[in-house]
Amino acid sequence: MKALEIRELLDRHGLRLHRDRGQSFLLGESQAERLAELAGVEVDDTVIEVGTGLGALTRALAARASRVISVEVDAGLVRVLQSEALLPENVELLHADARELDFSDLIVGAAGPCRLVANLPYSVATPLLRQWLDMGEALVDWSVMVQREVGARLLAEPGSRDYGSLSVLHRLCVDVELATQLGGERFYPAAKVRSSFLRITPCRSREVGRDELRAVERLARSAFGQRRKMLANSLADFVKESPGTFAEAGVSPRDRPQSVSPEQWLALARGLLAGSGDAST
Repeated sequence: MKALEIRELLDRHGLRLHRDRGQSFLLGESQAERLAELAGVEVDDTVIEVGTGLGALTRALAARASRVISVEVDAGLVRVLQSEALLPENVELLHADARELDFSDLIVGAAGPCRLVANLPYSVATPLLRQWLDMGEALVDWSVMVQREVGARLLAEPGSRDYGSLSVLHRLCVDVELATQLGGERFYPAAKVRSSFLRITPCRSREVGRDELRAVERLARSAFGQRRKMLANSLADFVKESPGTFAEAGVSPRDRPQSVSPEQWLALARGLLAGSGDAST
């Protein structure tokens, strides 16, 4: 759809955009088709899409996949999609909040390989990205459109300004590839920031258990929440009963969190788990 067509469609149904939800709509069928191609969607796939919008990307995904399950939180948009018959027959539309959805049920019920494609507003990106790390073994991959700032965090190298707990968790479990970037003019209304389209693939050779990943998450979030402090101070409550944990992980207590590699974070977490005997630590 073009910007004028989108505006007329919204006006016809008396809809106004919700800025708090970061609503914007992809312009142009060719761009949607390119994103579906970059996501690697194949003919036997079931695709779970988060953020139907007005269905531009949904239609491109449906043209390549066997089935698309598309999730949209906005009741007004769901009404438009249904009343205007904007979606192909192989699309199942769910009116739901993705943050409250049991993705495991959708994946279990999928026929054939299952991929996930999402357009994530800033406000919901982090919790959903974290949730999907725990489902990696069930998905071929997931491709996400996020603000460039979020994309930079996922791609960040140790020692860089954008490196943080989200970077650490993703580097331990998945490979993140920057497929493309889109300027604000590619959306209606025009976005004020650039967006990154990332393809995220589970790395099956890396064996990190869910309990271990939760332990890494607790440590990293605590430390990066005080990123100017030395680890001896920001992690004092975690290591007071296991003072040798730093040395065993090859980390100095004087290090700042941004200088610690993902593998060292994992070693720290494993050391604390072993010392406590409690996988929930």
